[in-house]
Amino acid sequence: MNIRSIWQKRKSIIVTWLISYCAVLFVPILISLIVYSQSSAALRSEIHRANDSLLKQVGYTIDNQVDQMKRLTMELTWNARLQTLMYSSRTEANAQFDAYQLVKEFQTYQTSYASIDEFYVTWEREHAVLRSGNVRDMKTAFATLHDTGQMSYEDWLAAVETSEHNQFTLLPLMDAGATQSSIAYITHLPKDLNGRQAGTVVVMSDLARFQNAIKSISGFSGGYVLILNRNNEVLLSNLPKKQGEEVILQKVRSGGEEMPTSMKSGDSEIFYLQSSVSDLKYALVIPSSIYWQKAEYVRKLTLVSVLISVMGAGVLTWFFMRRNYSPIQKLVESLTDKNNDEEHAEWNELNFIQRAVSRTRSEKDKIAMQLQMHHNVLRSNMLSRLLKGRLDSPIPYEEAFKTYRMEQISDDYAVILFVIENDESLYEKLPGIDDNERRRFLQFIISNVVEELAGRYDHAGYVAEMDDMMVCLVNLTCGSGDEEQYKKDLHEIATEAQRFLKRYDMDLTVAISGRHSTLTGIAAAYSEAVDAMEYKMVLGKKGIITYDDIRKTPTDAVPFGYHYPLQAEQQLINLIKSGDFEQASAFMNEIADRNFQQPMMNLTLAKCFMFNLVGTMVKAINELGDGKGSVLNDNPNWMNGIMACDTVQEMRQELHSLLRDVCAFASARLESNMTHERAESIRDLSARVAGYIGENYGDSNMNVNTIGEHFDLKGSYLSKLFKTQTGEGLLDYLHKYRIAEAKRRMTVLQESVSDVSRAVGYNDAATFIRVFKKYEGITPGKYKEMN
Repeated sequence: MNIRSIWQKRKSIIVTWLISYCAVLFVPILISLIVYSQSSAALRSEIHRANDSLLKQVGYTIDNQVDQMKRLTMELTWNARLQTLMYSSRTEANAQFDAYQLVKEFQTYQTSYASIDEFYVTWEREHAVLRSGNVRDMKTAFATLHDTGQMSYEDWLAAVETSEHNQFTLLPLMDAGATQSSIAYITHLPKDLNGRQAGTVVVMSDLARFQNAIKSISGFSGGYVLILNRNNEVLLSNLPKKQGEEVILQKVRSGGEEMPTSMKSGDSEIFYLQSSVSDLKYALVIPSSIYWQKAEYVRKLTLVSVLISVMGAGVLTWFFMRRNYSPIQKLVESLTDKNNDEEHAEWNELNFIQRAVSRTRSEKDKIAMQLQMHHNVLRSNMLSRLLKGRLDSPIPYEEAFKTYRMEQISDDYAVILFVIENDESLYEKLPGIDDNERRRFLQFIISNVVEELAGRYDHAGYVAEMDDMMVCLVNLTCGSGDEEQYKKDLHEIATEAQRFLKRYDMDLTVAISGRHSTLTGIAAAYSEAVDAMEYKMVLGKKGIITYDDIRKTPTDAVPFGYHYPLQAEQQLINLIKSGDFEQASAFMNEIADRNFQQPMMNLTLAKCFMFNLVGTMVKAINELGDGKGSVLNDNPNWMNGIMACDTVQEMRQELHSLLRDVCAFASARLESNMTHERAESIRDLSARVAGYIGENYGDSNMNVNTIGEHFDLKGSYLSKLFKTQTGEGLLDYLHKYRIAEAKRRMTVLQESVSDVSRAVGYNDAATFIRVFKKYEGITPGKYKEMN
């Protein structure tokens, strides 16, 4: 037996059994591995939980300090004296006095925030620094605070003036014991009205306050802690160089905002935590050896159990395979003797037996299917000849009807045409087969549905495909001679077919012919149905069109059906030039409805009328002075798109789309000259309204109407203009301004809620509390307790 023969026997049933027994063998092995995995996971989980708790405790302690820094920054930023100093155009003497008052007020903040080591505000206009109790120029302030030799004056200016907003960074501090020994929180004040930088708030805390929070990490778990800012710069780390600081820092920095809470890096486990009050990140690094020193016993026990399972299962597998394979082997040998040609064709014994038993039945079914396919093709060909009026068949049609099991129940016939309007979208829902198979599948569905519906009304229906349409030849029953009954039955068949096939997402247009007698009348019925189908151009898709509805007789008094005088065209041009799409669209619809509501408009006249409407829009564009304008350039194929439409309704939709673009172009031309002037006026008015509110917010009688009266405008209209410029209504702006002033008074002046409410323009304290809670989410009393 050569190697090729051994390779082919891999499909044998004995190989399948061997794999099955091995799968059973893997069950105890898998259980042992699961036990080992769960045990290791439990140990890892407990260690993770302890380290997570420890990291969260450290994070909580550091967050408290960071929160103090952010709160102090917020109070400094919104300090009323600081706002006045930075953004008012006071004289230099008054500004210096305000600065003196402000630095005296800073002493109160220094007392309130004892955990903050240093804070100051840079004053860009005077190139000075405002500290608690004094005002210094920039260089003097740098020499007093940061000149430790590790940072130059230019580097300090760059760090303070060009750093990111609300950024944590490291700065040296003269009073600290180590170089770069403080974490600074830098916040830039909003720019002034001229777009220049007003100043920067800097709040610093000594690193010793943060180091105390992480001292317990090393002693408890042998781990190390890193603190990083939003740019992944290390602010604080007790990780020694020998632990691979650069590798671990690179791993932590690469995670960014999407970094998981824990991950492995080399021989260390990294735990990650995002600060809940800032954009700082905390990372805890633990050596991996801590985990596995407790799981070694579980690992050895698992290996021993796996080894015992393999040895015992191997002996049992060999015994049962030999016993069960003998009957199969004898049966294959007996069948192989009768089929010597296929001895090596199939190496799986069960498949070989199955093929030998089912071969005859498969060949029989295949022959029957081929006969049925030939039968359908021949029947469809016969129906096509009848519909085309070719009666020169070598076999009499009466005999052909019997051959194809088509019963002739009378000599009266009618034809129903079906056109699928959404065949392309249906093909997309049938992936994996070619277009011919898709088409035959849709034909099969339609044929079965329509033929069954014809039988329900006691008629006989036979479906074939002709000229990309499905044609149903209906042999009408001879039991009823009522002409109206025939029409009703045919219309019901078409309606039911449309409704049922809609479940398969088929959109059908149906055309119905009149009744004709004898086989020679079938061609005339087909011609009538085709003529009726052409009128979907006017009547629209997805409908049912009967030949009797479109047939004209000499006695029919049908008007000419075309109305588009020159004055109507000029009126439409004027509406388009005014840019009023709604009126232009309504007028176009009125003209179109007047034409298409005629009893039956000629198809050629319908197309002529639609193209005249297109010409009207081109004239309007030319009269606007842009015959080669952007509207026509942006729609180079608009005429081709209209000509490709199958129905008048589609052409009208295309025209309305083009009309919208033309009206928008005209409207833009009309409004371009007045937009800039109006915008400048609204911007100036909004600035004056904001200034008026800032001066008179304490007036309890101030509201939207009184403000409007002051500016000689209606209050609602003034509020609308103000919202257009600022993004918020006038009443909201007034309330927010009052609430901001109330917060300042409660925080800085420590006034009572009732005094504050009267001072900011609310006579009723209950109204003040309700408005305060609406905008701040808490009551004034709660806010005062928090601050």
